[in-house]
Amino acid sequence: MQKEVDKSPSIAAGSAPPHVVPHHSHHDHPWPRWAALAAALLVPALWWLLAQSIEASATRVSKGSVAEVVYATGIVEPVNWAKVAAPLRKRIVDLCKCEGETVKPGDVLARLDDSAERAELAELEARLAKVQDDAKRHERLLERNATPVATYEEKLTQVREYEARIAAQKTRIGELALKSPIEGIVLKRVGEVGEIAGTTANDVLIWVGQLKPLHVVSDVNEDDIARVRVGQKVLLRHEGHKGTPLEATVKRVRPKGDADTKTFRVYLSLPDDTPLMIGMSVEANIVVAEKAEALLVPAEAVHDGWVQTVRDGRIVRKPVVTGLHGTSRIEIAGDVTENAQILSPFRPDLEEGTRVRAKQTAKP
Repeated sequence: MQKEVDKSPSIAAGSAPPHVVPHHSHHDHPWPRWAALAAALLVPALWWLLAQSIEASATRVSKGSVAEVVYATGIVEPVNWAKVAAPLRKRIVDLCKCEGETVKPGDVLARLDDSAERAELAELEARLAKVQDDAKRHERLLERNATPVATYEEKLTQVREYEARIAAQKTRIGELALKSPIEGIVLKRVGEVGEIAGTTANDVLIWVGQLKPLHVVSDVNEDDIARVRVGQKVLLRHEGHKGTPLEATVKRVRPKGDADTKTFRVYLSLPDDTPLMIGMSVEANIVVAEKAEALLVPAEAVHDGWVQTVRDGRIVRKPVVTGLHGTSRIEIAGDVTENAQILSPFRPDLEEGTRVRAKQTAKP
């Protein structure tokens, strides 16, 4: 039988076996195993660090303009105007329907019942006629030396007395015809014919005024009045006006304050093109100081002259000096730069070096 011959290469005796390179899959590489191990150790460490830090609201130090203001409230009124009031408790017998119309000084706007005054006037005029006749009769008698001079002079005195009383009564009757004291527009009228006027000390029936110029009559707290000066700029706010604040100027400060309300009256001049109308109520911010370029932070970020900056995740307290106080932000100066991160509000419960997670919630 023929034997099968092995044709595979043979290895000579004493020769080294050929080098065989082993095959490794990527799962067997040592670096991924180290990375996985490092991640397994790092994640708990990060969670531990986060657990040790405290979340706190923060903001950035910004640079901008700031204005310090004195707050006041006021009413828009004409500079030139007058009230027409009833001088006595009387019934209204005539009242013009003239709101919005132009009137001149002396124009009658309302009439009060003067029937009793006219009856008294008629009686006085009758008595005057009688004493005048008596005076003429005694004058003729005096010409014939039939009456004493003293008697004649007494009758003349009575004539002058009744003439004076009649003049005063005519004045009283004239006062019951309520006239416009100035030229202007009838701004408002109250009451109706038949009603009783003059029931209070200042029973105004008609307001007359000029539409221009206008001003704001405002009241400033006595604690702030020392900082208010004539010529200062004023920013006005009214609910019906949207957009940029309206401007005014401090025109006059009343030197005597009101002891009951503890306020001082301040008059704010308005430009002729103001959209505000007579009778509107406004909020006024009188600018007593302003600065164009200042480092600004929220007022709540400063506590007893300190701010809490955040550096490398830890609190670093910095002393600051405050300057102008705006409505929501204040000026600071110190070892704090623009864009520095600070806690807002200030956290007095967190000490220097406390690890924090700053959450940017407050706007700069």
